[in-house]
Amino acid sequence: MAWWEWSAPQCRDASHVVVCVHGLSRQGRDFDVLARALAPQVRVVCPDVVGRGHSDWLADPAGYQVPVYAADMLALLDALHARVPIRTLDWVGTSMGGLIGIALAGQPGLPLPAPVRRMVLNDVGPALEWQALERIGQYLGVPAHFATAEAAADALWAISSSFGPHTREQWVALSRPMLRPAPQGGFILHYDPAIAVPFNQLRQQDAAAGEELLWQLYDRIQARVLLLRGAQSDLLAPATARAMAGRGPHAQCVQFEGVGHAPTLVDDAQVQVVRRFLLEEGSAP
Repeated sequence: MAWWEWSAPQCRDASHVVVCVHGLSRQGRDFDVLARALAPQVRVVCPDVVGRGHSDWLADPAGYQVPVYAADMLALLDALHARVPIRTLDWVGTSMGGLIGIALAGQPGLPLPAPVRRMVLNDVGPALEWQALERIGQYLGVPAHFATAEAAADALWAISSSFGPHTREQWVALSRPMLRPAPQGGFILHYDPAIAVPFNQLRQQDAAAGEELLWQLYDRIQARVLLLRGAQSDLLAPATARAMAGRGPHAQCVQFEGVGHAPTLVDDAQVQVVRRFLLEEGSAP
C-alpha cells in the first residue's frame, strides 16, 4: 500500500498523526490542500487504499471491502508507529474513508498505536441512501480512455459536479492523480476496475443489515466527531446526520451549501473548519 506523507521541516509535533482516507474511487492526493494546511503542526498521512492510486491491485476482487481496508490501515499505523511513535491519532475520512474510520474507532480492542482522538466524517454515516449507491454503481469500474488529461478532467467533472464549485485550476489538480498513462497512449483511470465487483453485488437488504452493524460501531466511538455534510448530498440524509448528532459520540455537524456528495476539502472555508477542529483545543467548527 502506497501513502503520501506530509510533514513540514519544523513540524510542531511529529507524534501527532492525522490519517486522511479517500472515497470509493478516489486516491490519497485528494487531500493535498488540507495536508498543506495541517503539515506545519502535525504529520499527515494520506494512503492510497488498495486497488487505487499507486497501491497494488488485489488478485481476488472479493477483498475490496471495508474489513480488508481496515486491516490494511492497522498495518500502516503499525509501520508509522515503528518509525516515529504515535501519541495522538486523528482521522479524516471521506465517504468510504469515513466507513473505514468507523470500523477502526468503533472496535476498542483493536491494536491501534493510540486511540482515535478526533474524527472527521466527511459526508458519510452508518446509513447510506440506496439511490446514491445506485448512482455511483452506474460509473464505478466502467472502462474509460482519455486522449488528454484535460479531456479526462472534463469527463470526471461530468460525474462529479456534486462536489460543488471549483476553479478550473482546482479541478485539474484534483483530476491529475486520478489518471495513469495508458499503454496505447492517452490516459485511463487510476484504479482497478474490479473494485466494482463487490460493490455491484451489494443488494438493498444487504445494505440494511450492514447499516445495523455500522450504527453499533458508531455508538461505541469514543473520539470527538465532526460530521461534514454537503447540503445537497444524496448519500447522507439529513435525518441520518441528526441521528448521528443525537447518539453515540454526538457528532457536531457542519453543512456546506451548494455542495452534494462530497465536500472535497479544497475550498478554504472547508479546510479551516477541519483545521480548527483538529488543531485548536476546545474549539468548535
